[in-house]
Amino acid sequence: MPESPDDLTRAAAAPAAPRSRPLLRRPWFWLLVIALAAGGYWAIDFAKRRAGGTGEAPVAQGAGTGGAPSGGPPEASPPGAAGAQAPGRAGAPGPGGRGPAGAERSIPVTVATAERADVPVVLNALGTVSSLRTVTVRSRVDGQLLRVNFREGQMVKAGELLAEIDPRPFEVQLAQAQGQLARDRALLENARLDLERYRTLVEQEAASAQQLDTQQALVRQYEGTVKSDQGQVDNARLQLAYARITAPFPGRLGLRLVDPGNIVRAGDATGIVTITQVQPIGVTFSVPEKDLSPVLQRYREGKSMTVQALDREQRVVLATGRLTTLDNQIDVATGTLKMRAEFANADGALFPNQFVNVRLRIDVLKGAIVVPSAAVQRGSPGTYVYAVQDDGTVALRKVATGPVDGERTVVASGISAGERVVVDGVDNLRDGARVEPIDKAAAERTASQPAAARKRQAPQPR
Repeated sequence: MPESPDDLTRAAAAPAAPRSRPLLRRPWFWLLVIALAAGGYWAIDFAKRRAGGTGEAPVAQGAGTGGAPSGGPPEASPPGAAGAQAPGRAGAPGPGGRGPAGAERSIPVTVATAERADVPVVLNALGTVSSLRTVTVRSRVDGQLLRVNFREGQMVKAGELLAEIDPRPFEVQLAQAQGQLARDRALLENARLDLERYRTLVEQEAASAQQLDTQQALVRQYEGTVKSDQGQVDNARLQLAYARITAPFPGRLGLRLVDPGNIVRAGDATGIVTITQVQPIGVTFSVPEKDLSPVLQRYREGKSMTVQALDREQRVVLATGRLTTLDNQIDVATGTLKMRAEFANADGALFPNQFVNVRLRIDVLKGAIVVPSAAVQRGSPGTYVYAVQDDGTVALRKVATGPVDGERTVVASGISAGERVVVDGVDNLRDGARVEPIDKAAAERTASQPAAARKRQAPQPR
């Protein structure tokens, strides 16, 4: 349908529809572009600085296609651009131990050689030195203590005189008992003579049998009296002997507990002195239940097991003895079995109630492969060592370890005798890393040198 003149007039009079402005003409758009570009450039530069600057620097504006016309002045290059030597570029070793031209840097390490040796199988424990016998010497009779014949801390022999009690009261009792015995012996002898007469008279029918029987009973009565008197004499002699107090066994005396002049009694709990046997002496220690099998087997077979007593730092062997006794039951609270070892202790190195470290030698491994304990590492791969290869690299070897003898560890499998293992410097190693081996003996000599000399010999970063 054709438009009418009125419609054309209204259309001409209507305002024109607004046209949208192009995006490139909006100011906020360019501000956003500039901010994004600056942020991206800063992030790239920061990442390169953090990584050591291994990549190429960004090309300056105007260099190459899309930049300013060739021949025009180049824009100023930002930090890290081409021509600036960033840290970590060629000429300095980067991550991974690589030097110039990507060559791998050798890591200095201390090595030792695996060798064969006889290694004792030992159990370690904490023990307490205990005297085999300890006695408080007391008086067995009542009386006045006349004299003390010992020095405190003195070593004494069995039967040696320690103290004396006034013997006079006991000498009087002995004399009384001996007098009574003599009188009753005389009466007995007279009764026996009368008995022989009565027997003769009875045979002659001059006396009755009743008289003979009476005389026989009288003889037996006197015989009993004499035996009683003899007991009284023996008792008086024993009491007199008790007035001399002697050492019951050889040992070391303690402090004097009573002074001369005091009245001592048989029932006194204090006593006169304490004596402890220190030669030989015992050490009591406990072994966990899980380690009992080899000990019990050798004990039942009657085989001797050596025991060493060491000081608290486990550096000095104080004495060497043998295992003598095992307890009859396991302690349910600790899961251990008590044992006792006996030591001659001729030099007096062990003292009662002293705490010592105990090494119980169960067996000896002949010709076992051993490495320094510092070479054995434990981590996610398990138990392993780093073995030095012929090409100057290291290989991670999983090993099975055995007993530990001081600074040596037995290796049951994984290493052969004669192979070199890394002892020091394993923290910087990986499987296949190139190393610069340093013999352990040489390293120990270096460690003994002054600190300034060691600093000069230490590897410097290239």
